[in-house]
Amino acid sequence: MSTHYRRPQNMAMGLKIDIRDIVISNVAFGPKELAAIQEAISADYANFQILRDAVDTLRGREGRTPADNVRLGVCQYLLGRYGDAIATLQNSDNGALSHFYRSKAHLAREEYEAALEANQAARIAGYNSDEVTLAEAEILRYLGNAQAALTALDSLSGAIEQTADYLYQRSATVAALGGNPREVVALLERAVEADPDHAGALFGLALEHDRRGNDITALRMYEKAASQFPAHVGTLLNLGILYEDMENYDRARACYQRLLASMPNEPRARLFFKDADASRNMYYDEEARRAMDRLSQMLSIPVADFELSVRSRNCLEKMGIMTLGDLTRTTEQELLASKNFGETSLIEIRDMLSTKGLELGQFVEDQHEDEPAYDPMVLSEDERALLDRPIADLNLSVRARKCMVRLSLTTIGDLVRRTGDDLLECKNFGVTSLNEVREKLTIQGLKLRGD
Repeated sequence: MSTHYRRPQNMAMGLKIDIRDIVISNVAFGPKELAAIQEAISADYANFQILRDAVDTLRGREGRTPADNVRLGVCQYLLGRYGDAIATLQNSDNGALSHFYRSKAHLAREEYEAALEANQAARIAGYNSDEVTLAEAEILRYLGNAQAALTALDSLSGAIEQTADYLYQRSATVAALGGNPREVVALLERAVEADPDHAGALFGLALEHDRRGNDITALRMYEKAASQFPAHVGTLLNLGILYEDMENYDRARACYQRLLASMPNEPRARLFFKDADASRNMYYDEEARRAMDRLSQMLSIPVADFELSVRSRNCLEKMGIMTLGDLTRTTEQELLASKNFGETSLIEIRDMLSTKGLELGQFVEDQHEDEPAYDPMVLSEDERALLDRPIADLNLSVRARKCMVRLSLTTIGDLVRRTGDDLLECKNFGVTSLNEVREKLTIQGLKLRGD
């Protein structure tokens, strides 16, 4: 959703402002002051805390006037406290500004009908007609009526058509209508030319590059978009995922923390933060890797390389035990249950394994029987067609899609032949993403191998 506002002239000239004074005093309060607050926080995010403290001070003030509630409600919206903003603005002066920001708060909560109603109230109350129409187009697009959104945009003319807000909304509407991707990108590029700091347009361009695998360009644009306030939710989420791909877990956590600071109940941010925090503590141990390699080589040594009695050798051969690894996955009870295998042979096997620092049955818990993959010969045509569909049809998140690419999985059939453990071995693919894949497959009546 677009949350960008035009930069006030005084801020462009570098004039410092007092955020606290704007929020809690009786100075003028309108679009110009709001844009100044946003510009100040974009320039120095430490100002976010000043805004939050000022809002808490105003909220605790006894006997607030309707004008106070306008300030409070609009600033609550800036902080991402959308429910509080709606409640506060409903008890304000019913002026144009309060209606307009109540509409934006409803939109952020995906309450589209209420957002449209409040937006119309802002128009009637005299809010800037062009801004109201742009907001109307955005709401209509989220309502699923992209054609009506385009009609609203077409009704605008003059200088507004060259603004970043207009060009951004038009690009999103063209995309929603399934228009030419080149036109979508061209509109976004024009929006960034009109305002290099437009959070929505920067996010849109970053997303287009992200989808095309241009990670470096996407990263640069996400970072610039994230420096704006308020930042698009998708900007912080996708930037965090890119940082995780780079194994920069501290920066990823910072993205999710910033989002949670204003939206503490944002479900994706909470889950992604948990994954990034866990990954942050998983350090790569070169010596441990070498030890695992040595162990793997040792477990692959054939039993035939050792001098064993004929009886022991024959018993192991009958049981299909060919390597030291097979012995570590076999218990003493299983050996003793074999015909002609007694205590003497058991002691002999124990002694042989001890020379390599191994024990009978030490890896028995690691055994698992692979379930057969879907057999195309016993599937119906419809079932085979489902498995041949591209993974893209599952509409997975960015993080899950990148794992599919790394594993070279292109069809749903490729995916269901993998186990959950296979997917979890992929970099930055955590339990959250695994649950997402399972949910998407369940909708199709499918499951991962081993589930």
